[in-house]
Amino acid sequence: MTEANTSIWDKLLGDNLETNRFGIISVIVIFVGCLGGVTVGLGAVHHTWQLFLIVFSTMATLSFLIAVAPVKQILNLAAISVIVDLIILAINFL
Repeated sequence: MTEANTSIWDKLLGDNLETNRFGIISVIVIFVGCLGGVTVGLGAVHHTWQLFLIVFSTMATLSFLIAVAPVKQILNLAAISVIVDLIILAINFL
């Protein structure tokens, strides 16, 4: 594999992402689902725009998991979902 073709996920998790698909999926389901629930429970339920962002990003990630999308797309959506959740958590606590 050439250096120009390598993504950040290949560098972090190795070249065999599709081989470890089920392990990656189980970690993402638990982490993204729980973090989204905690974020809603700790204040986002009082603001419609925060609730929309959390539900949209979390459900997009989980929908791609059910649709058996490529692992890199799932990891990208999971990263976006975690970033959105952490930003909203920070907004509610500051």
